[in-house]
Amino acid sequence: MDGGGLRLDMNALDYVLLALYFVTVLGVGFAARRAIRTSVDFFLSGRSLPAWVTGLAFVSANLGALEIIGMAANGAQYGVMTLHYYWVGAVPAMVFLGIVMMPFYYGSRVRSVPEYLRLRFNRPTHLLNAISFAVAQVLIAGVNLYALALVMQALLGWPLWVAVIVGAAIVLAYITIGGLSGAIYNEVLQFFVILAGLIPVTVIGLVKVGGVSGLMDAVRDSKLGAAGLHAWQETGSSANPLGAHWLGIVFGLGFVLSFGYWTTNFAEVQRALSAKNMSAARRTPIIAAYPKLLIPVVTVIPGLIALVTVKGLGASSGDLQYNNAIPLLMRDLLPNGVLGVAVTGLLASFMAGMAANVSGFNTVFTYDIWQAYVRRDRPDDYYLRIGRYATIGAVVIGIGTAFIAAGFSNIMNYIQALFSVFNAPLFGTFIIGMFWKRMTALAGFWSLLSGTVVAVGTYLLYRAGVIHFNSDLEESFWGAGLAFGTVAVVAAILTPLTRPKRDEDLRGLVYGTGGVDLKGDVLAGDAAWYRSPLLLGVIALALAVVLYIPVF
Repeated sequence: MDGGGLRLDMNALDYVLLALYFVTVLGVGFAARRAIRTSVDFFLSGRSLPAWVTGLAFVSANLGALEIIGMAANGAQYGVMTLHYYWVGAVPAMVFLGIVMMPFYYGSRVRSVPEYLRLRFNRPTHLLNAISFAVAQVLIAGVNLYALALVMQALLGWPLWVAVIVGAAIVLAYITIGGLSGAIYNEVLQFFVILAGLIPVTVIGLVKVGGVSGLMDAVRDSKLGAAGLHAWQETGSSANPLGAHWLGIVFGLGFVLSFGYWTTNFAEVQRALSAKNMSAARRTPIIAAYPKLLIPVVTVIPGLIALVTVKGLGASSGDLQYNNAIPLLMRDLLPNGVLGVAVTGLLASFMAGMAANVSGFNTVFTYDIWQAYVRRDRPDDYYLRIGRYATIGAVVIGIGTAFIAAGFSNIMNYIQALFSVFNAPLFGTFIIGMFWKRMTALAGFWSLLSGTVVAVGTYLLYRAGVIHFNSDLEESFWGAGLAFGTVAVVAAILTPLTRPKRDEDLRGLVYGTGGVDLKGDVLAGDAAWYRSPLLLGVIALALAVVLYIPVF
């Protein structure tokens, strides 16, 4: 096949399926609106949702168009090494969040991740994190919007700016109406719609290339070669498709970037905070880890199929960029009807991703910036109204940042750079502060600030050609590692020079100070052995190791 035009040949049935989906999404938003009486209902679903709902929403919030378009692009560009983003770069951190960190988040009754930093350190650290998180969310929302625009451009031939604005309006409608509950229940629906759209692409694609063995033979004959079929071989040096050493993969991606994203990114943690009790909150990210183990089947494998079936894929601009791997496969492989389901799945993935960004932004803006520093002690309905205004603001700014994302031929490279700048220093500050009670408030602020400056500086020097890395992703790995190291060094230097908080002020916030009750709100059913967060987490980690064996 060649690139050709990206326009998809949709018929009336495809459009009917798409329209039905939009009606359902808005219906869910209106249904959720009836349960919103307070700001906690709007921002945290009244802390009332069961673990299976929050678990599916947790993985769906991450399964945005960014994930699907971006990981398929990485599958085509880097081959099987893309699996590291799931089995090293996600599952261990998700299990750690559920077992180790959620007791502190949920038990302290904080409404957001920045609010935890205010309690653990001080208000300057809180404000710094709140602002950096808000900036990160609107930048990432722009990436999701741009990914949607690519699909709408392919689907309808619309100009980029029209597709961006229409897509933004749909998300704005159901979050403004239904708050976090509207977002979460739609994310559960979207999880299944996304799979229904991607499974046919994978199955028909595999049939076309002669099954798994046919795909492996074709990849060996492609520009990736045999290296495209192995996850760990040749990682003793940087002579591999990803251009990364195993140390960068394990420490940069598997520890700093991964733990930074999954354990401190409020857009994800917010789903667990909305769970009905401590047990459900702890199980939320662990339940999400199980589908996360298998998502590569519908992202990485289609990327490999696109690599071997779409001639010329990998151009720096135009229809044959890696970003278009999934839309090109949909165009070439799917019959009408199925095409409608697939396009609906892609649009659903965009909405899930952007909704997570926007609902995270409106909560942090309202609670951690507006209420904390601009207008204190106002009635609750005032903050509910501010939250709705913040939702509109986030979407409008996201429209602008979508055009920044348009400047990157592989949006996953761009997003990893954002994570290394915003998440890595935050994770370093968090994890040291959570386990080292001696760490002081002043050390917390300067660690977070200096780590962020180092991450930004590393990225800018790389873009300017002053320092060299083998790929954009290797820069992200090392930028994240350097940021984390800076946080640790600054904390170690400043802490002995400044006065720590009293133990009683750190109860429920730091290991070893007490104050965390894991069983106080446990329901009768939560005591069942198969609901143990520790057991579920260990099984998920074991499966991640086992899945690596065939592709080592």
